[in-house]
Amino acid sequence: MLGAAMRKSSARLADVARTAGVSLSTASRALAEPGLVREDTRAKVEKAAARLGYVPHGAARALASRRSRTIGAVLPTVDNPIFASATQAIAQELAASGYTLLLAAYDYAPDAEVAVTRALLERGVDGLVLVGADHQRELFQAVDQAGVPCEFTWTLDSSGYRHCVGFSNRLASAQITQHLLELGHRKFAVLSGHTAGNDRARERLAGVREALAARGLDADGRIVETTFSLGHGRAALRELLERPAGRDFTALVCGNDLLALGAMLECRERGIRVPEDLSITGFDDIELAAELAPGLTTLHVPSGEVGRRAAARLLERLAGRKVAREEQVPVELIVRGTTAPPAKKR
Repeated sequence: MLGAAMRKSSARLADVARTAGVSLSTASRALAEPGLVREDTRAKVEKAAARLGYVPHGAARALASRRSRTIGAVLPTVDNPIFASATQAIAQELAASGYTLLLAAYDYAPDAEVAVTRALLERGVDGLVLVGADHQRELFQAVDQAGVPCEFTWTLDSSGYRHCVGFSNRLASAQITQHLLELGHRKFAVLSGHTAGNDRARERLAGVREALAARGLDADGRIVETTFSLGHGRAALRELLERPAGRDFTALVCGNDLLALGAMLECRERGIRVPEDLSITGFDDIELAAELAPGLTTLHVPSGEVGRRAAARLLERLAGRKVAREEQVPVELIVRGTTAPPAKKR
């Protein structure tokens, strides 16, 4: 048994090629660049490699192909469910083509984002997935100097220069605000993510303001910028309610579902009925949004599809094929139980 194990562990690529009945170069391509060989040939080579216990040497393979067969994804956080589902989709799409995902997070700190992106580039990733359009100049310079393809997600690049998969955060936010306006709401408050350095949060807030301005309304004095989390959603609503104007609003637009769900918890604590006393909306449509009572009215963002398309586009570009600079994914208004017409004053 020991001798068999030793023979398997010392199997060479030439042994795999001989067992599969193919040339050495074909065996190498089948394992390093499976998309370049016929499916039946690839299957024979993979079967031979498995039987012999052959494990390609990663560094040697990378030198031969000038590819590390890794893709880096840099996320603001791994706490938000939308990034978790997108990451899973990226990993699955890449794995199907023999690529591995390397993940880094920077907790919305711009300097940290530059550092972790550089670290991934130094490890020789073949491509990158980034979130949003707001990044420090040093990050763009590092990516451009490395010459690796990059996909920007959850946003659209107004310059038309960067490759991106996303949607208009501004139009989507205006759409859900319009839903509240059509219900009859005229007094609005907003819980927004921090807009500095975050184009998604900034565009969502701009969408609310534009929709209100079209009706001669505004939410000035009733806007709180905070961190995207349940706890910060609760604290932000408390801050609004403790301002001199008090609860002088009937609709609360939240920059994402976590803020909205936090606001709902604070309403429950204070005896504020949703939606009878206050209508609340979110953004993203995470799984929990449909499971609470009442269900959260929100915008459905296909986060898994964003991740899958970003990975697929990178693979296409690495294979030398062109893809459109911009790919939009649909965002859908999901009306549930947290929105209703404002209560009539007695």
